[in-house]
Amino acid sequence: TGLGGGHDEREQTLNQILVEMDGFDTDQGVIVVAATNRPDVLDPALKRPGRFDREIMIDLPDVKGREEILRVHARKVKLDRNVDLKRMARATPMFSGADLANLINEAAILATMKKKDAVEQEDLEESRDKVLWGRQKRSRVMDEKDRRITAYHESGHTLIGAMLLWEIEPIHKVTIIPRGPALGATMSLPDKDRYLTQCQILKSRLAMLFGGRVAEEVFFTDISAGARDDIRKATELAKAMVCEWGMSEKMGPVSYAE
Repeated sequence: TGLGGGHDEREQTLNQILVEMDGFDTDQGVIVVAATNRPDVLDPALKRPGRFDREIMIDLPDVKGREEILRVHARKVKLDRNVDLKRMARATPMFSGADLANLINEAAILATMKKKDAVEQEDLEESRDKVLWGRQKRSRVMDEKDRRITAYHESGHTLIGAMLLWEIEPIHKVTIIPRGPALGATMSLPDKDRYLTQCQILKSRLAMLFGGRVAEEVFFTDISAGARDDIRKATELAKAMVCEWGMSEKMGPVSYAE
């Protein structure tokens, strides 16, 4: 930000870049290219005419792009002939190129640990789930009552998800085997890339997020701390609906600062 004054290392680097870019003769045919994932913190002087005056936004790959990226990284490993990379591309929306490379790498590690000759579809599926939700923890010892509460909690998510199937992403997998920090998981995967999400779909997501808490209230007449992550996600989603996307009838289509 340049708060450190003229002797700040960042300030010196910025000034040197500006001098170099202004110092080239126009007939030299030199084009300066740069990339950043934080365009919001760039100094305005960098984007003035004659400097970095053309911006190209690189978005996350679509389903066709993900398939091509998977094929590139899959060249390094031996795949089973039944592996369907097109199916994996559909099942990995919002994955970046780095995520897809990690997915292939994790699948190769899983296949090696199981002493397989080639990476199979199930290895790719488990690798995708690990990237999204964390590694399975089959060795964790759980009390029978905790397992029962977790089972009802996940069933609540699943039941609401099944009832709202036409509005939200289809249920992919339900488990009470701990994965990452969670004791269980209900996993949904979109069947296509969504670029616009309607209000009714978002409300359905809120309903599904609270399905686990409701199931605990109904079957145990008490609630646990298991819904912590669900409540956090629901709060973030509801806040965005009201404050950013103008989906509240009472608050109106107004953008409210944080």
